[in-house]
Amino acid sequence: MEPARYSSVPLTFYRPASSGSRPARAAERASSPAARPARKEFVRRRGDRSQVVRRSVQAGFLLLNLWIGARFYLFVRYYESGGGTVFASRPPGVEGYLPIAGLMNLKYFLGTGTIPVVHPAALVLLLAFLGMAFAFRKAFCSWLCPVGTVSEWLWQGGREMFGRTWVMPRWLDLPLRGLKYLVLGLFLWAVLGMSAQAIQAFMESPYGIIADVKMLNFFRHLGQTGAVVLLALAAWSVLVKNPWCRYLCPYGALLGLVSLPSPAAIRRSPEACIDCAKCAKACPSLLPVDQLIAVRSAECTGCLECVAACPAAGALDLSAAGRRLTARAVAWGLAAILTGMVGAAIVTGHWHSQVPEHLYFDLVPRANSFAHPR
Repeated sequence: MEPARYSSVPLTFYRPASSGSRPARAAERASSPAARPARKEFVRRRGDRSQVVRRSVQAGFLLLNLWIGARFYLFVRYYESGGGTVFASRPPGVEGYLPIAGLMNLKYFLGTGTIPVVHPAALVLLLAFLGMAFAFRKAFCSWLCPVGTVSEWLWQGGREMFGRTWVMPRWLDLPLRGLKYLVLGLFLWAVLGMSAQAIQAFMESPYGIIADVKMLNFFRHLGQTGAVVLLALAAWSVLVKNPWCRYLCPYGALLGLVSLPSPAAIRRSPEACIDCAKCAKACPSLLPVDQLIAVRSAECTGCLECVAACPAAGALDLSAAGRRLTARAVAWGLAAILTGMVGAAIVTGHWHSQVPEHLYFDLVPRANSFAHPR
């Protein structure tokens, strides 16, 4: 059992011969049992399985994304070959990788009240992920995002190899964290400046229709510059915890802003806390959890790593409206939001892009010839 940490008062022995001077009386009071702070009662937290649950969800969602990617590749090859390969229908879930299309469709929906016929799943998934951020903070980033999962595996592997991870100096960390908000601001400025008619024209242009195909082709035909950038990001992720998520991801920046008014938060009980600081050390976002009563930062991803590291029962938990949220509750909540949104879109006919097959036969083989419309 680990001893509880508490602030102690140095013992000063009272000497009768020193008369009744003020220092002597103060020393007497300090040495009396009543003046010493009471030792906190330490109740060890029972075995925490939050990370087992979270990593199971991560693995399951990563497998789902691999399936979506494989199916989308077969879809593209079918139309590239003029129907000469195995047919696979287009998986709408691939539009989760088109966040800009999701933002554009959201602007169009708010302006017209109708959901676009091209890439509607991008809007549905964006709304689902925003709902998750409000309900469970940036849980999408630490529970579902494939990039976040791979990034986490990289720095954990780096810690195994080198025995540690490195922390960027504060003078560099703060401005770097602002980069993702700067990129988000540029995207929002561009999208918000477009009219509904301009958005419709863009989404129904050849470039807009096959934006997902162009994304796939970027990785299929990766150039030297792209390869160097990806390798540099991977190497950085081995040494530093989640640098892409922390410094560069505009999607994470948006979800972080939406999570600020979330009723859910990591909350610390000073009465039960034994001031061991293990929570702060475990936090991938480097938040000072041990110094806060409630973690409200936009950087909090709701990963529960701090809760898993806390040894004291009742000292640290994720809660909302006075109710504790377990890892299983978060997992089921995320699943309910995602399946609810996708199910509603399927039932109402707003999940699949309404693109005629002959357009795919025409556009997919020529995907790399289409430039971004100005």
